[in-house]
Amino acid sequence: MSNTLEGKVAVILGGTGGIGVATAKRLAAAGARVVVCGQSDLGKAQHVVQSLPGQGHVAKVVSIAESDSLAALAGDVRALFGRADILVNTAGFTKPVRHGDLEALTDELIDEIMKVNWRAQFAAIRAFRALLDESGAGLVVNVSSISGSTGSGSNIAYCAAKAGLDVMAVSLGRALAPRIRVLNVSPGVVDTSFVPGRGADFNEKAAASTPLGRIGAPDDIAEAIEACATHLKFSTGTTIVVDGGRRLG
Repeated sequence: MSNTLEGKVAVILGGTGGIGVATAKRLAAAGARVVVCGQSDLGKAQHVVQSLPGQGHVAKVVSIAESDSLAALAGDVRALFGRADILVNTAGFTKPVRHGDLEALTDELIDEIMKVNWRAQFAAIRAFRALLDESGAGLVVNVSSISGSTGSGSNIAYCAAKAGLDVMAVSLGRALAPRIRVLNVSPGVVDTSFVPGRGADFNEKAAASTPLGRIGAPDDIAEAIEACATHLKFSTGTTIVVDGGRRLG
């Protein structure tokens, strides 16, 4: 692979999750120095860093739900590298709740889902805006979900949060241009442990109802994120669906 991201610094929030790890490997292989950010386990983030090709990668711990923690991370990245060119928001949280069970979707759960899946992404962009703007060719990639447009997902609040990310890309794609591009990558079902309680049976059923005949792998999503940085340089403010056609069903 050519080092098309040579000299760039990429910050990955949720860098120890399935999509985050796959993205870190792809961006590192393309030449970027990668900041792998975990939620609480520095050792896990360091393990990911040690698996990456290239040099200069670092592990960090950040609480994405705390804006002060995100601001501190941006300060650390500035001190370490003097720049940040790519911010990838893969971190998130959900809990399965049947859409018809309105009582189970409590106020507290709604607030937590919106905080972790929408506010945190906005706060991360806010924290890194100056660095990305100084890059002159900054890029934000948020991991959305087809649930934001289909209304079918782990719970209604999660669908709403992902729809909000799609709108955020439109708004910030306009507001932060021309020095920062904002894109969303929108998966369907991905083979990770992200949604509690979903196992092989769910995945097999999802694969059978997906036009391309399988569910997504983390690397499918990482490949799309990489493409946002390396190939789709005239795109901003839009959502790129990577779901094997699942939303067509």
